[in-house]
Amino acid sequence: MGTSTVERRAAGGASRVPRRRRVGPGTLVAVLLAAALVSLAVGARALTPAEVWQGLFAAPDPDPRLTEIRLIVQTVRVPRTVLAIVAGTALGVGGALIQGYTRNPIADTGLLGVNAGASFAVVTVIAVFGLGSPFQYVWFAFLGAAVAGAVVFGLASIGRGAGHPLTLALAGQGVTVFLAAMTTAVALSDQASLNALRFWNAGSVSGVGLDVIRPVAAFVAAGLVLALVTLPAVNLLNLGDDVARGLGVNVTLVRTAGIVAITLLAGAATAACGPIAFLGLMTAHVARYLAGPDYRRLVPYAGLLGAIVLLVCDIAGRLVVRPGELDAGVLVALLGAPFFAVLVWRGRFRSA
Repeated sequence: MGTSTVERRAAGGASRVPRRRRVGPGTLVAVLLAAALVSLAVGARALTPAEVWQGLFAAPDPDPRLTEIRLIVQTVRVPRTVLAIVAGTALGVGGALIQGYTRNPIADTGLLGVNAGASFAVVTVIAVFGLGSPFQYVWFAFLGAAVAGAVVFGLASIGRGAGHPLTLALAGQGVTVFLAAMTTAVALSDQASLNALRFWNAGSVSGVGLDVIRPVAAFVAAGLVLALVTLPAVNLLNLGDDVARGLGVNVTLVRTAGIVAITLLAGAATAACGPIAFLGLMTAHVARYLAGPDYRRLVPYAGLLGAIVLLVCDIAGRLVVRPGELDAGVLVALLGAPFFAVLVWRGRFRSA
């Protein structure tokens, strides 16, 4: 009798687990793989699964048709698919981390000024040095993002409100506004920089080769490793700095490591494909809905969701204006703006 009661209670407890929490990482990985396969087949010229296979694995052939397919798959669609996955993962994880470290549920990776720093660096080097290739200016974009993040963190670490999440947010907003003004001033004084800024601000995963993606992926990998190491401490920081210190957490060290991880992730992604607004914000909240508040589960979910959302938006951008394309960043913003509005309207910022 007692055993059956315990079993019924256990079964009742299992049944009370929300269905959304039963969506595991395996499901998200399967969705991501399916989206990647679709990405290889969809574009100005649609390819069948057999043609995608030939383009990926077939040996060089003198047939012009097979040569064209191989060029489309290997030099155009594979790089943009890989970049969408890498950048989406980085922005998803970065969005979840920045919300965790600042305890601000409407924070995004742009809060640290990395987007503004990268944009300013790009237009400046184009105006001064005349650079035109993504491989040339991606390093300056990453440097600009890193410097902006360091400046924001430095400003937030001095004065009476040092280390407070609100101080970090205010410092980030101030640096972002200043760099945005400087970017506009430089762009308006140089036509090439203005043209580059128009493309840059749209946010796109196209037109970037594997020579750019490889170093970007290395920075993202470093950021992911650092992020994973600090996840247990993020949970404690969300209890408050005093509680975290009482539990043995070095708050300054952990928060510094987190800011470095966010800068690596967001800076690398922004350097490769430009600023993509709202992606980190959206995926962090959806991940919290699916995985719960534990950042050890929430952050991997956010990374997978970020890759899925950016890749799906890139695919949709190739379809809605065929044979032309709509940049992925535009579609992400079209999704993110109403998401943000609904988030504020429902008052999620009070309880997240």
